[in-house]
Amino acid sequence: MSDVVSLLGQIEGTGRDTRGPGYQRPGFSATERDLREWFLAEADRRGLDTEIDANGITWAWATAPGEDAVVTGSHLDSVPGGGAFDGPLGVASALAAFDELKASGALDRATRPLALAVFPEEEGSRFGVACLGSRLLTGAIDADRALGLKDAAGDTFADVARGYGLDPERVGRDQSRLAGIGSFIELHVEQGIGLINTDQAVAIGSSIIGHGRWHFSFAGQGNHAGTTPMSHRADPVVAASRVIGDIPTVAAATDARAVATVGRTLIHPGGTNVIASAMSFWLDIRHPDDAVVEQVLEAISRRAEGHASGTGVEVTVSRESYSPTTHFTADLNARMSSVLPTAPLLPSGAGHDAGILAAHVPSAMLYVRNPTGVSHAPEEACEVDDQRAGVEALVRVLERELGVNGGGATADARSGNSTVAGGAE
Repeated sequence: MSDVVSLLGQIEGTGRDTRGPGYQRPGFSATERDLREWFLAEADRRGLDTEIDANGITWAWATAPGEDAVVTGSHLDSVPGGGAFDGPLGVASALAAFDELKASGALDRATRPLALAVFPEEEGSRFGVACLGSRLLTGAIDADRALGLKDAAGDTFADVARGYGLDPERVGRDQSRLAGIGSFIELHVEQGIGLINTDQAVAIGSSIIGHGRWHFSFAGQGNHAGTTPMSHRADPVVAASRVIGDIPTVAAATDARAVATVGRTLIHPGGTNVIASAMSFWLDIRHPDDAVVEQVLEAISRRAEGHASGTGVEVTVSRESYSPTTHFTADLNARMSSVLPTAPLLPSGAGHDAGILAAHVPSAMLYVRNPTGVSHAPEEACEVDDQRAGVEALVRVLERELGVNGGGATADARSGNSTVAGGAE
């Protein structure tokens, strides 16, 4: 069938950002639906049995569904202006790995079921909650809260879900499906510089550091830009901007490893000659120690209250999502290391569906080298040889998990140099 490079090539034109480089692939959008249809068509070409569950997760079964299944996959949505590999690399690699397992006869010797999965709204760019599909599956988010989430246009997730073919009454934790997953392995492009200066193309994820999102809302008094003296203004833009300017200093003063980011703001009503009546920003905080995340949030919140009161503005802070530091399943990582002995263990500051699932089912991650170290931007990259090395690493891991006879494969995860003990590549 197709290899990972050609599979990614099939969707490289889907969701291109019309305003510049990169992609616009929001969750539960027409573009994500097109990508889902592409995956379903590829799965159908391979004879896989497909289904879309109550939470919008797409499943493709390589064998008859059953308990203790081995599952691999990722997501297809993107952040605004995102790159080509964040999410799709894992989905395309899952398809390519299936092709290799099928061609080698490994699936005929498998002792466990195998499924490929695509999770919706992983980035949270539409409804503000990252990994929404996996959170719903596991019950990490209350179904009623999720259904009430609104996008920038004011549409609720309940309404959008209906348009996507889902029944809001069935959304939420799916214990029977969780119970059937024996292990979940997600392959993903690396979103940092951990592999740049190494001769390794693939790493095994050790942990995901704690991270959360908070909404800061500043309410002031809208007024005329030309007739209102500076001394008589309650301008929320001024208060919010002062807080944003303080965030780097506050985060660094709390802990040198803490990172805090404002990547989205909203000003209402947004007229050039109008003093705004409200301004919001969304704050992302990450650190390996969950207590430090709380300390950074408290320090920034205090700073926000001070700037708001000093400008006659009111501020409210609300949490949108939080994921504590997650350590991937030790036994599963040990088995992965046994077939990928040269792959380093790598912590990540980026969240993933595997991190949500890890609290409920054995979960692990493979990271594939990104030579730029840039992610969530058009400059995100992954060399062709490394893409293929990632697939070979995933194949070795899946063989081990599926209990394939003679599956004691070894792979040196060097770019373009995967080897199998006792046989040709």
